[in-house]
Amino acid sequence: MGWISAWRGAPAVDERRWVVLDVEASGLDAAHDRLLAIASVAVRVDWGARALVVDLGDSFEAVLRQEQPSSRDNILLHGIGVARQSGGLPMAQGLQAFASHAGHSPLLAFHVAFDRTLVQRHAQASLGRALSQPWVDIEHLCGVTHPEVPARSLDEWMAHFGIRCAARHQAAADALAECELLLRVWPRVAAECRCWRDVQRLAQRRRWIARG
Repeated sequence: MGWISAWRGAPAVDERRWVVLDVEASGLDAAHDRLLAIASVAVRVDWGARALVVDLGDSFEAVLRQEQPSSRDNILLHGIGVARQSGGLPMAQGLQAFASHAGHSPLLAFHVAFDRTLVQRHAQASLGRALSQPWVDIEHLCGVTHPEVPARSLDEWMAHFGIRCAARHQAAADALAECELLLRVWPRVAAECRCWRDVQRLAQRRRWIARG
């Protein structure tokens, strides 16, 4: 089963399929707040043709069951109401399903530290082990390939490229917007990268670029 292998010790990375994900949480503290929802969309990479394609048919979304609903202000932000929170998938079941979707693919998100901390913390607690895949920050790829752009937030990068999001702060819509952002920076990524490891190295260069 795919989700089992995804949690075992460092399988080979599928360089031709990446998974872009987004999460919703009960607050802004990834080390303590609760994971409410997770959504992901796969993108296919053809290294020979230097092409990147979003595969809308290869996607995942789950609301995760909460014993206590999040605050009213939090619900107004992401729209996941009390009924949906109480009727969501059990945490272990939802994370196993996400792991099945992720398979051996690397994981990408915008400001990835937040998503990674939430997912790995809840995976460790509910399944006893975190995901083994590598993670890359889409914001790092944006910043290193477009250093002339003063954007920092997802909204600022979307505005720069003219990307519209159907429903901001909803995991599935945000994940799709992040896929579109990845498509916009892909030509410059592809110009410098020949494999997934090159993408990781490129993203790591972000820390050396001074931003205004």
